[in-house]
Amino acid sequence: MTYTVALVDDDRNILTSVAMALESEGFKVRTYSDGESALRGLVAQPVDIAVLDIKMPRMDGLELLARLRKTSRLPVIFLTSKDDIDDEVQGLRAGADDYIRKPFAQALLIERIRALLRRSEAAEDPPQVVTRGGLVLDPSRHECAWKGQTIDLTVTEFLILKALAQRSGHVKSRDQLIDAAYGENIYVDDRTIDSHIKRLRKKLREADPDFDHIETLYGVGYRYRDETA
Repeated sequence: MTYTVALVDDDRNILTSVAMALESEGFKVRTYSDGESALRGLVAQPVDIAVLDIKMPRMDGLELLARLRKTSRLPVIFLTSKDDIDDEVQGLRAGADDYIRKPFAQALLIERIRALLRRSEAAEDPPQVVTRGGLVLDPSRHECAWKGQTIDLTVTEFLILKALAQRSGHVKSRDQLIDAAYGENIYVDDRTIDSHIKRLRKKLREADPDFDHIETLYGVGYRYRDETA
């Protein structure tokens, strides 16, 4: 299967060099130099995954993702400024699945793209529905519901929540959650998992202000506590 990647960046050198590298690995690539043109293009012709720069003219990556998330769960990787933690946090809060810092090795970006595509496909496999009290996770449809209310999750958020809920009451370390959400042999900073957990809690509390089933065990990790645990 040939995957199509949308590459959105106002740096023409990055667009050209990364597009060539992706095409040499068998990907189809569509490039956009600003958020507005990318939004029009992605709505008209959806892709399998998008790589977005955060800082762009006309419409930045955060606004572009916010608009895309209204109608799509498209897997997204953000390109962030070197050592700019605010960019990374904002990207994850906006619903990005992953981020990579500039400057970056093209081989690393390609491996992150492949890993995210594998995770997206895994979320579409037909394993059993996970039910924990008011929580229902349907991996075959990538659907999450809390007490009957649909919760819109990114691929990464869904995989983290599923890893916790499948063994409610059992503690999952950050490394275990990284493996569940990103796959083995992919390095992800611990704070990335923390940001995803915060985003998960926020979404679930928007549906139910009393939601408190994702527990933090400081220095250890996280666990999911259902009503019967």
